[in-house]
Amino acid sequence: MFITFEGPDGSGKSTQVPLLVEYLCSLGYRVFATREPGGTPIGDQIRQVLHDLRNVEMHPHTEILLYAASRAQLVAQEIRPRLERGEIVICDRFADSTLAYQGYGRGLDLPTLRQILAFATGGLQPDLTLYLDVSVEAGLARRAQASRVGAEWNRLDAAGLEFHRRVRQGYQALIAQEPERWVSIPGEDDVAAVQAAIREAVMARLARR
Repeated sequence: MFITFEGPDGSGKSTQVPLLVEYLCSLGYRVFATREPGGTPIGDQIRQVLHDLRNVEMHPHTEILLYAASRAQLVAQEIRPRLERGEIVICDRFADSTLAYQGYGRGLDLPTLRQILAFATGGLQPDLTLYLDVSVEAGLARRAQASRVGAEWNRLDAAGLEFHRRVRQGYQALIAQEPERWVSIPGEDDVAAVQAAIREAVMARLARR
């Protein structure tokens, strides 16, 4: 089963993913967690380029192709082989992030992006996508607070309020297009409540399989 986490910056994905992994492992499932961009040595190098605040001149086309390159490596090297071995794979961001950030946020052509994504992933789609929903203002405030104690503040975090509002609207549009795949969870609740909702959604989907 392939599970992805999506949401605006500061939605709490990096907090919730390890909690879900721990829970599923306690039930006896074989679980592998990864993130985007990155997740492989090659992908981690690409991540550094993408997130470097100094790369202010990066063109949106360059941005999408770098994300696609990192994703192609991750799918080929880690995700597909593990799914074929019967593992549960959990990914912090996947192709939907490209549609939300580069499509709706940057304004790039959505059909073109979908073609690039299909090529990079070989058509791989998540079985379940968990969307942690927070307001743009709350999410960026969380990110800023975390950055003051050593967490990453990257080039996309610094893209501006209107950009992040378009991203959030994009996510809402994506959810409306595929409601069966997505489960939207209020991300501004306390950590335990969010995790409980995540576990409920995951176990319900596992029961169906």
